[in-house]
Amino acid sequence: MKVVATVESRMASSRLPGKNARPVLGRPMMARLLERLRRAETVDTVCVATTTEPADDELERIAHEAGADVFRGSTDDVLGRVLGALQACGGDLLVEITGDCPLVDPRIVDAAVARYASGGYDYVANILDELTFPIGFDVQVYSAALLSEIAGLTTDPGDRVDVTPFIYRNPQRYRLLNLRAPAELDRPGYRLCVDYPEDFEVLTEIFGALHRDGEVFSARDVVAFLDRRPDLARHNTRRDGLFGCPSSGGAAAQEIMAL
Repeated sequence: MKVVATVESRMASSRLPGKNARPVLGRPMMARLLERLRRAETVDTVCVATTTEPADDELERIAHEAGADVFRGSTDDVLGRVLGALQACGGDLLVEITGDCPLVDPRIVDAAVARYASGGYDYVANILDELTFPIGFDVQVYSAALLSEIAGLTTDPGDRVDVTPFIYRNPQRYRLLNLRAPAELDRPGYRLCVDYPEDFEVLTEIFGALHRDGEVFSARDVVAFLDRRPDLARHNTRRDGLFGCPSSGGAAAQEIMAL
């Protein structure tokens, strides 16, 4: 079984344009994401799924320099773009990551893949129905066959742009599992994705405090740091509508992630 991690990303952003190329300790944010994701032991290939827009030439360059594959497809049909990336890489299992999550933890990715591989579910995630992890450690795992199936079943623009809504809106068809955070990572009020300037400021502070060349600091390291810095943890949580998660209507099974 070949496991492919796709990173959905593009340079255009209405809230923080060009964020993927912004430097974090001298390297583009996307490069920092990829160097962390490539440490996941269960992942065979990392592929940046970006668009054919000329602005994303820069993103392709960054990805290749970081050792990742690149697939370029539709701007609006993200489902089709991710499926194209998975097929181009010959993947059997998909780990779906978004480009606004540069603090992705390879240990969380490995735990989600391991739980999927142990059986019983068609879709395994850590963001479904209730937030327990900080936003920014998001991971979704499902098969290439499932993605191909839903690509043929829905033309709804909402399904196509967000990739997975058709799965968790149809729990009668698919077996869903949400992995909850263990107690030491149960901080749903921490925001670690990057959509706004203040998110990037928090990210920069975290990397400045925790990064060591050749090492990958963990989600536990990040949470412990923010626990010691409540001022920083609050810095990017003051806007309305920053916290939310996909819903299966309570149909997903719930387990604590084994880390």
